Amino acid sequence: MEDGTTALLGLAGLAVARVEVDDGDRARVVHVATDDPAAACCPDCGTASRSGKAWVTTRPKDVPYGPEPVELVWRKRRWRCRNPACARESFTEVVDEVPARMRTTGRLREAIGVAVEAGRAVDEVAAAHGVSWPTAQRAVDAYAARELGEPEPTPLLGIDETRFGRPRWLRAGDGPGEQRWVRLEPWETGFVDLRCPAAGGQGLLGQVDGRSSAAVLRWLAARDEAFRDAVEIVALDPSAPYAAAVRDALPQARVAVDHFHLVALANQAVTAVRQRVTREQLGRRGRRRDPVWANRRLLLRGRERLTERALARMWNGAIDHEPTGALLAAWIAKEELRALLALAARGGRRDEVGRRLWSFYSWCADTDIPELHTLAQTIEAWWPAVEVFLSTGITNARTEGTNRLIKQVKRAACGFRSRRNYRTRVRLLCTRSTRRIAA
Repeated sequence: MEDGTTALLGLAGLAVARVEVDDGDRARVVHVATDDPAAACCPDCGTASRSGKAWVTTRPKDVPYGPEPVELVWRKRRWRCRNPACARESFTEVVDEVPARMRTTGRLREAIGVAVEAGRAVDEVAAAHGVSWPTAQRAVDAYAARELGEPEPTPLLGIDETRFGRPRWLRAGDGPGEQRWVRLEPWETGFVDLRCPAAGGQGLLGQVDGRSSAAVLRWLAARDEAFRDAVEIVALDPSAPYAAAVRDALPQARVAVDHFHLVALANQAVTAVRQRVTREQLGRRGRRRDPVWANRRLLLRGRERLTERALARMWNGAIDHEPTGALLAAWIAKEELRALLALAARGGRRDEVGRRLWSFYSWCADTDIPELHTLAQTIEAWWPAVEVFLSTGITNARTEGTNRLIKQVKRAACGFRSRRNYRTRVRLLCTRSTRRIAA
Protein backbone atom coordinates (compact mmCIF):
# COMPACT_ATOMS: atom_id res chain seq x y z
CA MET A 1 0.00 0.00 0.00
CA GLU A 2 1.14 3.59 -0.66
CA ASP A 3 0.80 5.12 2.80
CA GLY A 4 1.49 8.72 1.67
CA THR A 5 -1.09 8.52 -1.12
CA THR A 6 -3.59 6.92 1.25
CA ALA A 7 -3.17 9.80 3.69
CA LEU A 8 -3.59 12.27 0.83
CA LEU A 9 -6.80 10.59 -0.29
CA GLY A 10 -8.16 10.73 3.25
CA LEU A 11 -10.96 8.16 3.00
CA ALA A 12 -11.19 6.30 6.29
CA GLY A 13 -11.25 2.53 5.82
CA LEU A 14 -9.80 2.62 2.30
CA ALA A 15 -6.17 2.39 1.23
CA VAL A 16 -4.71 3.38 -2.13
CA ALA A 17 -3.30 0.47 -4.11
CA ARG A 18 -2.17 2.38 -7.21
CA VAL A 19 -2.97 5.47 -9.27
CA GLU A 20 -3.36 5.52 -13.05
CA VAL A 21 -3.86 8.39 -15.47
CA ASP A 22 -6.32 7.96 -18.32
CA ASP A 23 -4.73 9.73 -21.29
CA GLY A 24 -8.11 10.04 -23.00
CA ASP A 25 -9.90 12.43 -20.64
CA ARG A 26 -6.95 13.13 -18.31
CA ALA A 27 -8.81 11.52 -15.40
CA ARG A 28 -6.84 10.06 -12.55
CA VAL A 29 -8.02 6.55 -11.68
CA VAL A 30 -7.35 5.72 -8.02
CA HIS A 31 -7.55 2.02 -7.19
CA VAL A 32 -8.39 1.48 -3.53
CA ALA A 33 -8.75 -1.55 -1.30
CA THR A 34 -10.45 -2.15 2.02
CA ASP A 35 -8.31 -1.29 5.01
CA ASP A 36 -10.77 -1.86 7.84
CA PRO A 37 -10.98 -5.23 9.70
CA ALA A 38 -14.57 -4.49 10.68
CA ALA A 39 -15.60 -4.55 7.01
CA ALA A 40 -15.29 -8.38 7.08
CA CYS A 41 -17.86 -8.67 9.90
CA CYS A 42 -21.43 -9.69 9.14
CA PRO A 43 -23.73 -6.62 9.44
CA ASP A 44 -26.47 -8.76 11.07
CA CYS A 45 -24.65 -10.85 13.67
CA GLY A 46 -21.24 -9.15 13.77
CA THR A 47 -19.30 -12.40 13.19
CA ALA A 48 -15.97 -11.95 11.41
CA SER A 49 -15.77 -13.99 8.24
CA ARG A 50 -12.76 -15.62 6.63
CA SER A 51 -14.64 -17.34 3.84
CA GLY A 52 -14.46 -15.27 0.68
CA LYS A 53 -17.13 -15.74 -1.97
CA ALA A 54 -16.30 -13.31 -4.79
CA TRP A 55 -14.72 -10.00 -5.74
CA VAL A 56 -16.86 -6.92 -6.43
CA THR A 57 -15.73 -3.71 -8.12
CA THR A 58 -17.55 -0.40 -7.53
CA ARG A 59 -16.82 3.16 -8.62
CA PRO A 60 -18.19 5.55 -5.97
CA LYS A 61 -18.20 9.27 -6.76
CA ASP A 62 -15.92 11.43 -4.64
CA VAL A 63 -15.08 15.10 -4.27
CA PRO A 64 -12.81 16.49 -7.02
CA TYR A 65 -9.06 16.90 -6.54
CA GLY A 66 -7.62 19.72 -8.63
CA PRO A 67 -8.70 20.58 -12.18
CA GLU A 68 -8.86 16.99 -13.50
CA PRO A 69 -11.52 14.54 -12.34
CA VAL A 70 -10.70 11.67 -10.01
CA GLU A 71 -12.31 8.25 -10.44
CA LEU A 72 -12.32 5.84 -7.53
CA VAL A 73 -12.19 2.10 -8.25
CA TRP A 74 -12.84 0.02 -5.16
CA ARG A 75 -12.20 -3.73 -5.41
CA LYS A 76 -13.78 -5.35 -2.37
CA ARG A 77 -14.69 -8.81 -1.18
CA ARG A 78 -18.01 -10.53 -0.82
CA TRP A 79 -17.88 -12.78 2.26
CA ARG A 80 -19.89 -15.75 3.48
CA CYS A 81 -21.39 -15.62 6.95
CA ARG A 82 -20.55 -18.92 8.66
CA ASN A 83 -22.67 -18.30 11.75
CA PRO A 84 -25.40 -21.00 11.75
CA ALA A 85 -27.75 -18.79 13.74
CA CYS A 86 -27.54 -15.92 11.23
CA ALA A 87 -30.02 -15.77 8.36
CA ARG A 88 -27.66 -13.82 6.11
CA GLU A 89 -25.69 -16.02 3.74
CA SER A 90 -23.27 -13.44 2.31
CA PHE A 91 -22.41 -9.77 2.53
CA THR A 92 -20.16 -7.23 0.85
CA GLU A 93 -17.57 -5.09 2.54
CA VAL A 94 -18.68 -1.61 3.56
CA VAL A 95 -16.97 1.31 5.31
CA ASP A 96 -18.45 4.37 6.99
CA GLU A 97 -17.54 6.66 4.08
CA VAL A 98 -19.27 4.42 1.53
CA PRO A 99 -22.21 2.54 3.10
CA ALA A 100 -23.99 -0.35 1.45
CA ARG A 101 -25.71 0.40 -1.89
CA MET A 102 -24.27 3.91 -1.88
CA ARG A 103 -22.60 5.26 -5.01
CA THR A 104 -21.21 8.43 -3.45
CA THR A 105 -18.76 9.02 -0.61
CA GLY A 106 -19.86 10.61 2.64
CA ARG A 107 -17.73 13.70 2.13
CA LEU A 108 -19.21 14.24 -1.34
CA ARG A 109 -22.71 14.14 0.10
CA GLU A 110 -21.55 16.51 2.83
CA ALA A 111 -20.08 18.89 0.23
CA ILE A 112 -23.35 18.89 -1.72
CA GLY A 113 -25.35 19.65 1.40
CA VAL A 114 -23.03 22.50 2.42
CA ALA A 115 -23.11 24.00 -1.09
CA VAL A 116 -26.91 23.97 -1.26
CA GLU A 117 -27.08 25.32 2.30
CA ALA A 118 -25.10 28.34 1.10
CA GLY A 119 -27.88 29.22 -1.36
CA ARG A 120 -26.81 27.48 -4.57
CA ALA A 121 -29.34 25.63 -6.72
CA VAL A 122 -29.42 21.83 -6.49
CA ASP A 123 -29.02 21.31 -10.23
CA GLU A 124 -26.00 23.64 -10.28
CA VAL A 125 -24.33 21.75 -7.42
CA ALA A 126 -25.19 18.40 -9.02
CA ALA A 127 -23.57 19.44 -12.31
CA ALA A 128 -20.48 20.75 -10.52
CA HIS A 129 -19.95 17.41 -8.77
CA GLY A 130 -20.92 15.20 -11.71
CA VAL A 131 -24.01 13.59 -10.12
CA SER A 132 -27.68 13.56 -11.05
CA TRP A 133 -30.28 15.88 -9.53
CA PRO A 134 -32.01 13.07 -7.57
CA THR A 135 -28.66 12.02 -6.08
CA ALA A 136 -27.90 15.58 -5.05
CA GLN A 137 -31.38 16.08 -3.60
CA ARG A 138 -31.08 12.90 -1.52
CA ALA A 139 -27.78 14.23 -0.17
CA VAL A 140 -29.49 17.52 0.71
CA ASP A 141 -32.35 15.68 2.43
CA ALA A 142 -29.92 13.62 4.50
CA TYR A 143 -27.91 16.72 5.39
CA ALA A 144 -31.06 18.60 6.42
CA ALA A 145 -32.32 15.67 8.50
CA ARG A 146 -29.08 15.76 10.45
CA GLU A 147 -28.79 19.55 10.80
CA LEU A 148 -32.42 20.59 11.26
CA GLY A 149 -34.47 19.42 14.17
CA GLU A 150 -37.61 20.31 16.04
CA PRO A 151 -37.55 24.00 17.08
CA GLU A 152 -36.74 24.65 20.70
CA PRO A 153 -38.87 26.91 22.94
CA THR A 154 -38.33 30.64 22.51
CA PRO A 155 -39.78 33.63 24.39
CA LEU A 156 -39.86 35.85 21.27
CA LEU A 157 -41.76 34.67 18.21
CA GLY A 158 -42.21 36.48 14.90
CA ILE A 159 -44.92 35.64 12.34
CA ASP A 160 -45.10 36.87 8.76
CA GLU A 161 -46.18 35.64 5.34
CA THR A 162 -44.30 35.12 2.08
CA ARG A 163 -45.51 34.12 -1.35
CA PHE A 164 -44.62 30.59 -2.44
CA GLY A 165 -45.17 31.20 -6.15
CA ARG A 166 -47.25 33.06 -8.67
CA PRO A 167 -51.05 33.24 -8.32
CA ARG A 168 -52.99 30.64 -10.28
CA TRP A 169 -56.55 30.53 -11.61
CA LEU A 170 -58.57 27.36 -11.09
CA ARG A 171 -62.10 26.35 -12.00
CA ALA A 172 -64.41 25.82 -9.03
CA GLY A 173 -67.92 24.38 -8.96
CA ASP A 174 -69.65 21.08 -9.74
CA GLY A 175 -71.94 21.64 -12.70
CA PRO A 176 -71.08 23.31 -16.03
CA GLY A 177 -73.18 26.35 -15.21
CA GLU A 178 -71.85 26.61 -11.65
CA GLN A 179 -68.17 26.66 -12.51
CA ARG A 180 -66.26 29.87 -12.00
CA TRP A 181 -62.66 30.96 -12.02
CA VAL A 182 -61.06 31.26 -8.58
CA ARG A 183 -57.74 32.97 -7.91
CA LEU A 184 -55.43 30.78 -5.83
CA GLU A 185 -52.83 32.64 -3.78
CA PRO A 186 -49.94 30.32 -2.81
CA TRP A 187 -48.91 31.92 0.50
CA GLU A 188 -46.70 30.54 3.25
CA THR A 189 -46.63 31.65 6.87
CA GLY A 190 -43.22 31.66 8.51
CA PHE A 191 -42.31 31.50 12.21
CA VAL A 192 -39.04 33.06 13.33
CA ASP A 193 -37.13 33.13 16.61
CA LEU A 194 -36.59 36.88 17.15
CA ARG A 195 -33.63 36.44 19.48
CA CYS A 196 -30.19 37.21 18.08
CA PRO A 197 -28.00 34.16 17.32
CA ALA A 198 -25.62 35.03 20.16
CA ALA A 199 -28.55 34.84 22.62
CA GLY A 200 -29.67 31.44 21.39
CA GLY A 201 -31.81 32.56 18.46
CA GLN A 202 -32.69 29.76 16.04
CA GLY A 203 -33.74 31.80 13.00
CA LEU A 204 -36.54 30.32 10.93
CA LEU A 205 -38.45 27.76 12.98
CA GLY A 206 -40.78 26.50 10.28
CA GLN A 207 -43.36 27.29 7.61
CA VAL A 208 -46.95 26.28 6.94
CA ASP A 209 -49.34 26.61 4.00
CA GLY A 210 -51.58 29.67 3.88
CA ARG A 211 -51.68 32.95 5.75
CA SER A 212 -54.86 32.54 7.75
CA SER A 213 -55.68 32.11 11.41
CA ALA A 214 -56.12 28.37 10.82
CA ALA A 215 -52.60 28.14 9.38
CA VAL A 216 -51.07 29.67 12.53
CA LEU A 217 -53.17 27.47 14.79
CA ARG A 218 -52.16 24.39 12.82
CA TRP A 219 -48.44 25.08 13.19
CA LEU A 220 -48.67 25.95 16.89
CA ALA A 221 -50.77 22.85 17.58
CA ALA A 222 -47.98 20.72 16.13
CA ARG A 223 -45.56 22.06 18.76
CA ASP A 224 -45.46 20.65 22.26
CA GLU A 225 -46.91 22.34 25.31
CA ALA A 226 -43.49 23.46 26.56
CA PHE A 227 -42.92 25.40 23.33
CA ARG A 228 -46.28 27.16 23.51
CA ASP A 229 -45.95 28.01 27.19
CA ALA A 230 -42.50 29.55 26.67
CA VAL A 231 -43.68 32.21 24.19
CA GLU A 232 -43.96 35.61 25.89
CA ILE A 233 -44.15 38.11 23.02
CA VAL A 234 -45.30 37.59 19.42
CA ALA A 235 -44.37 40.26 16.86
CA LEU A 236 -46.46 40.51 13.72
CA ASP A 237 -47.85 42.88 11.12
CA PRO A 238 -51.28 44.46 11.70
CA SER A 239 -52.99 41.19 10.71
CA ALA A 240 -56.27 40.41 12.45
CA PRO A 241 -56.21 36.66 11.57
CA TYR A 242 -52.70 36.26 12.99
CA ALA A 243 -53.59 38.17 16.16
CA ALA A 244 -56.74 36.09 16.69
CA ALA A 245 -54.76 32.87 16.33
CA VAL A 246 -52.15 34.04 18.84
CA ARG A 247 -54.85 34.93 21.36
CA ASP A 248 -56.42 31.48 20.98
CA ALA A 249 -53.29 29.32 20.99
CA LEU A 250 -51.01 31.47 23.20
CA PRO A 251 -53.24 33.21 25.76
CA GLN A 252 -50.29 34.15 27.95
CA ALA A 253 -48.34 35.84 25.12
CA ARG A 254 -48.45 39.56 24.38
CA VAL A 255 -48.75 40.79 20.78
CA ALA A 256 -46.37 43.50 19.52
CA VAL A 257 -47.24 45.14 16.23
CA ASP A 258 -44.37 46.02 13.91
CA HIS A 259 -43.92 49.81 13.72
CA PHE A 260 -42.60 49.71 10.16
CA HIS A 261 -46.01 48.62 8.90
CA LEU A 262 -47.76 51.30 10.96
CA VAL A 263 -45.63 53.95 9.28
CA ALA A 264 -46.45 52.30 5.96
CA LEU A 265 -50.15 52.70 6.76
CA ALA A 266 -49.57 56.40 7.47
CA ASN A 267 -47.75 56.79 4.14
CA GLN A 268 -50.62 55.05 2.40
CA ALA A 269 -53.00 57.56 3.99
CA VAL A 270 -50.87 60.46 2.69
CA THR A 271 -50.86 58.94 -0.80
CA ALA A 272 -54.62 58.36 -0.71
CA VAL A 273 -55.23 62.01 0.28
CA ARG A 274 -52.92 63.26 -2.48
CA GLN A 275 -54.65 61.14 -5.10
CA ARG A 276 -58.13 62.13 -3.91
CA VAL A 277 -57.58 65.88 -3.83
CA THR A 278 -55.88 65.76 -7.23
CA ARG A 279 -58.89 64.05 -8.78
CA GLU A 280 -61.28 66.47 -7.06
CA GLN A 281 -59.42 69.54 -8.28
CA LEU A 282 -58.23 68.49 -11.72
CA GLY A 283 -60.64 65.69 -12.62
CA ARG A 284 -57.74 63.37 -13.44
CA ARG A 285 -54.79 61.66 -11.89
CA GLY A 286 -51.54 63.49 -11.19
CA ARG A 287 -49.05 64.12 -13.95
CA ARG A 288 -45.41 65.00 -14.10
CA ARG A 289 -46.02 68.70 -14.58
CA ASP A 290 -48.14 68.88 -11.40
CA PRO A 291 -46.02 70.17 -8.48
CA VAL A 292 -47.91 68.03 -5.96
CA TRP A 293 -47.23 64.90 -8.00
CA ALA A 294 -43.58 65.91 -8.49
CA ASN A 295 -43.14 66.19 -4.69
CA ARG A 296 -44.85 62.87 -3.88
CA ARG A 297 -41.59 61.23 -2.80
CA LEU A 298 -40.80 64.05 -0.40
CA LEU A 299 -44.19 63.59 1.27
CA LEU A 300 -43.27 60.01 2.17
CA ARG A 301 -39.83 60.85 3.51
CA GLY A 302 -39.25 61.38 7.22
CA ARG A 303 -38.89 64.94 8.45
CA GLU A 304 -35.37 64.34 9.78
CA ARG A 305 -34.31 63.07 6.36
CA LEU A 306 -35.45 66.19 4.53
CA THR A 307 -33.00 68.99 3.91
CA GLU A 308 -34.22 72.54 4.49
CA ARG A 309 -34.41 73.07 0.75
CA ALA A 310 -36.41 69.87 0.19
CA LEU A 311 -38.76 70.70 3.07
CA ALA A 312 -39.40 74.18 1.69
CA ARG A 313 -40.05 72.76 -1.76
CA MET A 314 -42.54 70.22 -0.45
CA TRP A 315 -44.26 72.63 1.96
CA ASN A 316 -44.58 75.57 -0.45
CA GLY A 317 -45.67 73.29 -3.28
CA ALA A 318 -48.50 71.92 -1.14
CA ILE A 319 -49.60 75.37 0.01
CA ASP A 320 -49.51 76.92 -3.48
CA HIS A 321 -51.09 74.08 -5.43
CA GLU A 322 -53.33 72.34 -2.87
CA PRO A 323 -55.49 75.08 -1.31
CA THR A 324 -57.59 72.77 0.91
CA GLY A 325 -54.64 72.02 3.18
CA ALA A 326 -55.61 68.34 3.37
CA LEU A 327 -52.28 67.16 2.02
CA LEU A 328 -50.20 69.02 4.60
CA ALA A 329 -52.59 67.88 7.34
CA ALA A 330 -52.06 64.25 6.28
CA TRP A 331 -48.28 64.76 6.23
CA ILE A 332 -48.31 66.26 9.73
CA ALA A 333 -50.45 63.35 11.01
CA LYS A 334 -47.91 60.94 9.57
CA GLU A 335 -45.07 62.76 11.34
CA GLU A 336 -47.04 62.79 14.61
CA LEU A 337 -47.40 59.01 14.38
CA ARG A 338 -43.70 58.60 13.62
CA ALA A 339 -42.82 60.74 16.64
CA LEU A 340 -45.06 58.55 18.79
CA LEU A 341 -43.45 55.33 17.56
CA ALA A 342 -39.96 56.78 17.98
CA LEU A 343 -40.50 56.80 21.75
CA ALA A 344 -39.70 53.07 21.77
CA ALA A 345 -36.01 53.98 21.44
CA ARG A 346 -36.23 55.76 24.82
CA GLY A 347 -38.14 53.02 26.60
CA GLY A 348 -41.65 54.32 25.97
CA ARG A 349 -42.24 56.34 29.15
CA ARG A 350 -45.94 56.54 29.89
CA ASP A 351 -46.05 60.34 30.25
CA GLU A 352 -44.32 60.90 26.90
CA VAL A 353 -46.45 58.26 25.20
CA GLY A 354 -49.62 59.82 26.57
CA ARG A 355 -48.72 63.31 25.30
CA ARG A 356 -47.73 62.07 21.86
CA LEU A 357 -50.78 59.85 21.54
CA TRP A 358 -53.09 62.74 22.50
CA SER A 359 -51.35 64.99 19.97
CA PHE A 360 -51.83 62.42 17.19
CA TYR A 361 -55.47 61.69 18.04
CA SER A 362 -56.44 65.34 18.43
CA TRP A 363 -54.80 66.29 15.15
CA CYS A 364 -56.66 63.56 13.24
CA ALA A 365 -59.95 64.32 15.01
CA ASP A 366 -59.80 68.07 14.27
CA THR A 367 -59.69 67.43 10.52
CA ASP A 368 -62.48 66.33 8.21
CA ILE A 369 -60.18 63.99 6.28
CA PRO A 370 -61.62 60.43 6.21
CA GLU A 371 -58.24 58.86 5.52
CA LEU A 372 -56.85 60.27 8.78
CA HIS A 373 -59.91 59.14 10.71
CA THR A 374 -59.37 55.62 9.38
CA LEU A 375 -55.68 55.78 10.36
CA ALA A 376 -56.56 56.90 13.89
CA GLN A 377 -59.14 54.13 14.22
CA THR A 378 -56.52 51.57 13.14
CA ILE A 379 -54.06 52.81 15.77
CA GLU A 380 -56.82 52.69 18.39
CA ALA A 381 -57.75 49.12 17.44
CA TRP A 382 -54.11 48.01 17.65
CA TRP A 383 -53.13 50.20 20.60
CA PRO A 384 -52.46 47.33 23.07
CA ALA A 385 -50.02 45.82 20.56
CA VAL A 386 -48.50 49.25 19.85
CA GLU A 387 -48.01 49.78 23.58
CA VAL A 388 -46.16 46.46 23.83
CA PHE A 389 -43.83 47.62 21.07
CA LEU A 390 -43.25 50.98 22.75
CA SER A 391 -42.35 49.34 26.07
CA THR A 392 -40.24 46.47 24.74
CA GLY A 393 -38.93 47.61 21.35
CA ILE A 394 -39.66 44.16 19.88
CA THR A 395 -40.11 44.35 16.11
CA ASN A 396 -40.47 41.97 13.19
CA ALA A 397 -37.19 43.13 11.63
CA ARG A 398 -35.55 39.71 11.94
CA THR A 399 -38.60 38.13 10.30
CA GLU A 400 -38.35 40.57 7.39
CA GLY A 401 -34.67 39.70 7.04
CA THR A 402 -35.65 36.03 6.88
CA ASN A 403 -38.11 36.85 4.11
CA ARG A 404 -35.26 38.38 2.13
CA LEU A 405 -33.27 35.15 2.42
CA ILE A 406 -36.34 33.18 1.32
CA LYS A 407 -36.55 35.27 -1.83
CA GLN A 408 -32.87 34.59 -2.52
CA VAL A 409 -33.52 30.84 -2.38
CA LYS A 410 -36.47 31.13 -4.76
CA ARG A 411 -34.48 33.23 -7.22
CA ALA A 412 -31.56 30.79 -7.19
CA ALA A 413 -33.88 27.83 -7.82
CA CYS A 414 -36.01 29.69 -10.41
CA GLY A 415 -39.11 28.53 -8.54
CA PHE A 416 -40.17 25.33 -6.78
CA ARG A 417 -42.68 22.60 -7.46
CA SER A 418 -42.23 20.64 -4.23
CA ARG A 419 -43.04 22.52 -1.05
CA ARG A 420 -41.08 19.98 0.97
CA ASN A 421 -37.90 20.71 -0.99
CA TYR A 422 -38.67 24.42 -0.78
CA ARG A 423 -38.99 24.42 2.99
CA THR A 424 -35.90 22.27 3.42
CA ARG A 425 -33.70 24.60 1.42
CA VAL A 426 -35.22 27.74 2.93
CA ARG A 427 -34.65 26.59 6.47
CA LEU A 428 -31.12 25.41 5.73
CA LEU A 429 -30.16 28.87 4.48
CA CYS A 430 -32.09 30.84 7.08
CA THR A 431 -30.62 28.90 10.04
CA ARG A 432 -27.11 28.57 8.68
CA SER A 433 -25.49 31.30 10.78
CA THR A 434 -27.41 30.41 13.96
CA ARG A 435 -26.39 26.75 13.77
CA ARG A 436 -22.75 27.69 13.31
CA ILE A 437 -22.79 29.91 16.39
CA ALA A 438 -24.52 27.18 18.41
CA ALA A 439 -21.90 24.65 17.34
